[in-house]
Amino acid sequence: MGFFDKIKAGLTKTRAALSEAMDDVFAANEIEEDFYDDLEETLILADLGRETALRVVMKLRHKINNNNIKKTDKAREALKEIIADMLKVGDFNLNLSTTPAVILVIGVNGVGKTTTIGKIAKQQVDAGKKVTLVAGDTFRAAAADQLEIWAGRSGANIVRQHEGADPASVVFDGIQSAKAKGSDIIIIDTAGRLHNKSNLMNELNKISRIVNRELPDAAKEVLLVLDGTTGQNGLIQAREFKEIAGVTAIAVTKLDGTAKGGIVIAVSDALQIPVKFVGVGEQADDLMPFEPEAFAAALIGEE
Repeated sequence: MGFFDKIKAGLTKTRAALSEAMDDVFAANEIEEDFYDDLEETLILADLGRETALRVVMKLRHKINNNNIKKTDKAREALKEIIADMLKVGDFNLNLSTTPAVILVIGVNGVGKTTTIGKIAKQQVDAGKKVTLVAGDTFRAAAADQLEIWAGRSGANIVRQHEGADPASVVFDGIQSAKAKGSDIIIIDTAGRLHNKSNLMNELNKISRIVNRELPDAAKEVLLVLDGTTGQNGLIQAREFKEIAGVTAIAVTKLDGTAKGGIVIAVSDALQIPVKFVGVGEQADDLMPFEPEAFAAALIGEE
């Protein structure tokens, strides 16, 4: 099953919520002024947020006028193109250009961070890469245990310490182990606490300093994991983490469980950071590399 079919299936709840409203918007043959108001409201309900929805509608109005589009079926195709273009904000592939490369994974507790790490590890091991997982979330009792289960499933190595250990110390040990074993990719889990920004910033800065000191030339991604079911709260989290941690990539999980899949567009547009993965199920291959055109087509639907 290709990305389009999988994302279409994964967005079932969003599509179900959107389809009737979207069909109503595009039901008329000719484009009237009410069309734009109805479309904006429908996009807001899909959790694009008011600012992004307004920007989409303004772009569509401009395209319709410039291209002398008269029929709503052509407007629907134009809408897909606009959304796909808005999602193209960077390279959708992880930067794994060095050996080893580092992926620092951040996000609040409960978003599926550790599971996302496990799925990426399995995909990379299946592709022939040697992967080391580093259990840098030492504050949550089950975090390292959960990561160890994924290490077993994926065939990745894991470095962990006792609960409450200094995360930077675990990261240092993990890097040394990865070097010794010739790992291609080091994936670092981090604590998911956002209630104290200064502590979290200090923690992540300390980890980053260790990585930069021990692997100064390594390609490094800072991957933010967001729970798609949280809607606009996910956008608030993303803004916070962008400020704190220099996010370079986003993974949006649990899209199969929400009617608010438009959050992918809202986050990408507001932060201008590429969404590199979307999660639409429990299996490792249900975390998929992102494709803007297919996502837009699956979200907006057919004529």
